[in-house]
Amino acid sequence: MLLIKKVIILILVTFIPALELRASIPLGILSGRIDLPFGLELQGFGLNWPLVFLVCVITNIILGPIIYLIINKFIHRITKYRIFSVPYQKIVTRTQRKIEKYTEKYGEWAIALFIGIPLPGSGSYTGALAACLIGLKFKKFIISNIIGNLIAGTIVTIVTLISLGVVSLF
Repeated sequence: MLLIKKVIILILVTFIPALELRASIPLGILSGRIDLPFGLELQGFGLNWPLVFLVCVITNIILGPIIYLIINKFIHRITKYRIFSVPYQKIVTRTQRKIEKYTEKYGEWAIALFIGIPLPGSGSYTGALAACLIGLKFKKFIISNIIGNLIAGTIVTIVTLISLGVVSLF
């Protein structure tokens, strides 16, 4: 398979919510067959890890602000209707009031850690949603998104490389 085609597939896998770079980095680094749930299998690409890291992290960094803007626009559109705006404002106001002191102090760092911890349900998509709900400004979210994706990319790359090394011992 051509290198360009593999890179495009890595980018597309990174765009998938809940997978993001948590799946695309191992896919890019590992070679051979990868067994997936439901009897599916996938052929790993065996690319060098610095290339995979750069492609997947940069893709996820670009993805975050796009998702933030889409969510923000969606929220502003639906809150024009009273049926949505009243419950939304009630929930968001109550939540923001409860976490206000933490948001002021740790807002962008909390989002960065949320994006950076490579667990299911965390990442750029949910980080963007959380940032919108807590009222984090776009510029602060961009910084959080960059830091978080660098953390997540580093952790996933290290775990993948260590796993590859451990498997090669056997």
